Parts: sequence; structure tokens; C-alpha cells
Amino acid sequence: RRRVVRNAIRRMQHARQAMDDLMASFNKILLMGNLTRDPQLSYTPSQTAVVDFGLATNRKWTAQDGAQRDETCFVDCRAFGRMAENINKFFKKGKPIFVEGRLSFDQWTGQDGVKRSKHRVTVENFTFLPGTGGGGGPDQADPGQGGYDEAGPPAQGRPGGPVSDDEIPF
Repeated sequence: RRRVVRNAIRRMQHARQAMDDLMASFNKILLMGNLTRDPQLSYTPSQTAVVDFGLATNRKWTAQDGAQRDETCFVDCRAFGRMAENINKFFKKGKPIFVEGRLSFDQWTGQDGVKRSKHRVTVENFTFLPGTGGGGGPDQADPGQGGYDEAGPPAQGRPGGPVSDDEIPF
């Protein structure tokens, strides 16, 4: 009888592990594009830097009729800490950038009382790209620009608005 119970427990554990394996997730965003506006730097009450900026990516392809097509995708991005300060310092509208991050979902209630939501990229790392767009700054990544451990969480408040200390887990 004990053997039957042990085997049943083992089967349940294996089933649970299989279910966990199937339910694994992956959230990674890689984008290369140009800033659509100058970065907007702000600070939380505990003085953690937060920068918001827009990024445009372009896609060109040939349609079945042979015509050239263009598509632009606009993405809002947010970075935290030293990385936020460096993005604010070295980038401005039109400057090319490569960002790595994760997709975040923000929800808030507007002043009109309507619930709103949007996706945003929380930047975990970035790389300077050579190019003629925008402002100055190094053409190679600054080793002190920040990394995954400096990235903050997605803000749960109103996008583009102040970020409270409660929204940052470090």
C-alpha cells in the first residue's frame, strides 16, 4: 500500500513538473531604432533616476504586386538608475539606439475616470549605435551604462507620469 502511495505521489510530482515546464514563459524584447523625442528624465522620491523615451523602428518589404512598402512601429520605453541618466545625457530625438528589455503592461485610470492601459518596454540594457541621427555621445557602449541588475520594474501608475518608490523593488 505504501508503495502505491509513493508511486502516486511521484507521478503527481512528475505531472506537476511537466505542467511547470509547459507553462514556462519568456519575455525579451530587442529593438533597434531612432528616438522619436528627447528623453524625459525624472526622479522617484528616493532619487532613483527614471527616463522615458519613444523609439521608432522601420520595416521595409516588397509586396506581392512588387511595390515597396514601409511600416513604422512606435514604442514607448522606460529605463531606471544610472542607465536612465546615461540615456538622458547622450541621446536626443533622432539618435539611433539598440535596446534590450522586457515588455511591461501598464494600467491606470485617466482623469476622466476611464480605465486605460498600454504596453511599454522596460529597458534592461542598451547599446550606442553609430549614426548621424540626433545628438552627440559615444559611438560604442559605455561600460558603465548599466545592465540588467540596474533595470527597474514597469511603472503601475500613469505612463509618463511620476514614478513612486513603491513601484521600484530595489
